[in-house]
Amino acid sequence: MDDNATTFEQGPIRPPNEARSLLLRFTRNCPWNQCRFCPVYKGRKFSLRTVEEIRQDIRTAREIADRIVEISQNLGEGGVVNDRVAHAVLSNPALPDSHRSIAAWMYYDTGACFLQDADNLIMKTDDLVEALRFLRKTFPEIRRVTTYSRSRTVNKKSPESLARIRAAGLDRIHIGLESGHDPLLKRMKKGVTGDQHIQAGHKVIDAGMELSEYVMPGLGGQEMWEEHALDTARVLNAINPHFIRLRSLRVPARVPLHEELQEGTFTMQTDDMLAEELRVFVAALDGITSTLTSDHIMNLLEEVSGRLPEAKPKMLDVIRKYQTLSDIDRWVYRMGRRGGRYRSTEELREDPATYGKIKDLIEQVRLQEGDEGVERMMTEMVDRYI
Repeated sequence: MDDNATTFEQGPIRPPNEARSLLLRFTRNCPWNQCRFCPVYKGRKFSLRTVEEIRQDIRTAREIADRIVEISQNLGEGGVVNDRVAHAVLSNPALPDSHRSIAAWMYYDTGACFLQDADNLIMKTDDLVEALRFLRKTFPEIRRVTTYSRSRTVNKKSPESLARIRAAGLDRIHIGLESGHDPLLKRMKKGVTGDQHIQAGHKVIDAGMELSEYVMPGLGGQEMWEEHALDTARVLNAINPHFIRLRSLRVPARVPLHEELQEGTFTMQTDDMLAEELRVFVAALDGITSTLTSDHIMNLLEEVSGRLPEAKPKMLDVIRKYQTLSDIDRWVYRMGRRGGRYRSTEELREDPATYGKIKDLIEQVRLQEGDEGVERMMTEMVDRYI
């Protein structure tokens, strides 16, 4: 391989469920970039990439993958990317990060590819179709291609254009619904209404693509939490997406919403309040067959997950169990969850030593800094995941 074919562009983020996917950048940053809660693309200019730039990155990724197969063959592993081959690539400081990225993808063998950045349907349909066809031709082993987009962008595409994009190889679209409550969507500068979310959702599904909608518990703050929960459920009931993914609100200092937090015009939900908001939201989901997932450490209750409608009672029971914990058990669970120790309230009593250490830490911080000190520590712990 020549020096010009050893790296390719990758963007800053991807969904957690795409952690083992091949990442290829079709556009740079976000064409909207006004959402008041989003820290990702602030201060970065959106730009389209040319089809030839994208094609070159795909060629480079293919050449890297072929080189890794050669490494496997030279090690006597027959072209398979197993533990030995992956270690040989990942531990070699002479190889660029692009090789490590491809090696990890080949090792996990997910067959999945995620297209970055924030809204690739903003591309001209002909360009996106050409790039998708080239990707599928160059990587015939890919079994699923997904991307982010926005409801507003989807609605600008004709049904015929979306059908062409699907036929060219795009299988799933991730959309940040965030909320279905119009006053909240306006306040957060989402640039879309609940009805427009519904319209876009139907268009994606009618085109034959899977639809993954992201919901943000806590986005309404203490001021709009109930309207946020109920209207978001209403919109999702009207869409019936394939997936509903929970991403609880965090407000680090670098996002515009932080100014309102400091001014007192926006009040964050506490974890206990979020649990009640989540209960109201889940209870209001009705008549749909979506799979709801809570696959991010920022979420308090990871077990609120499953296929509707059959998993709904179980999810409500998970919330009830948290709400009926003693005050100290809720403290310990929250701290352990934010520190990555707990994935379920059922784990609280499985390891008495861990429980005791977390309880002692909480008591020490409360003694020195009060309850506010514990809250600050937990906020710092969870904000590091943003």
